[in-house]
Amino acid sequence: MKRSVKRIRNFAARLWRFFLTTVLGGVVVVLPLYLLFVIIRFIYRLMTQIITPLKELFGLNDGGHQEWLVNLLSIGAVVTLFFFIGLFIRTNSGQQIFHFIENNWLRQIPFYGTIRDTIQAFFGSKKMPFQEVVLVDVFKNGSMMTGFVSESHANGMVTVFVPTGPNPTNGFIFHIHHDQVEHIDIKPEEAMRTIIGVGVGSSIIFDAIEKKEKKEK
Repeated sequence: MKRSVKRIRNFAARLWRFFLTTVLGGVVVVLPLYLLFVIIRFIYRLMTQIITPLKELFGLNDGGHQEWLVNLLSIGAVVTLFFFIGLFIRTNSGQQIFHFIENNWLRQIPFYGTIRDTIQAFFGSKKMPFQEVVLVDVFKNGSMMTGFVSESHANGMVTVFVPTGPNPTNGFIFHIHHDQVEHIDIKPEEAMRTIIGVGVGSSIIFDAIEKKEKKEK
């Protein structure tokens, strides 16, 4: 009787683990796509709000056949404005003025820093975190953990997030020296699969290490 109850519990635990890892796997796939959709929708709405006053300025906001031309000219005007703003920011004086405005006013706005970092990462002007897969020897005893670089620092330290399996939304944050980190040339989603799968498929990590060692020889 006890064995039967134990088997049922083990089966229920495996079933729950399978369900949880499958759901999390779906979240890992869908979440980046949803974020991309949100950003595109935000940009589209922003552009619409910007060109609407220009259409009214031209007096052609009546839905006539020439409206498409007004939309095109308005978008061109907005893109040109962004171009000259970006051109000005590339100069030394432009950077100084922008940093002064940002440090004194913009950073006081709630969530400004988060939105700014997200947009910079999305457009590639800033290195996106969690894109570098690493093995970390946190305690310097040869026990390696799979993690993701959150941030690299000028003093040689590296901040690494080590997720726990099968739920990668939990984990540990370590601030360690760069010599305790070994970079692995695999995609983040490939490493995440091994974490969600509680280690299953980890051979891809060691294959990447072997290829790296062969290249260095």
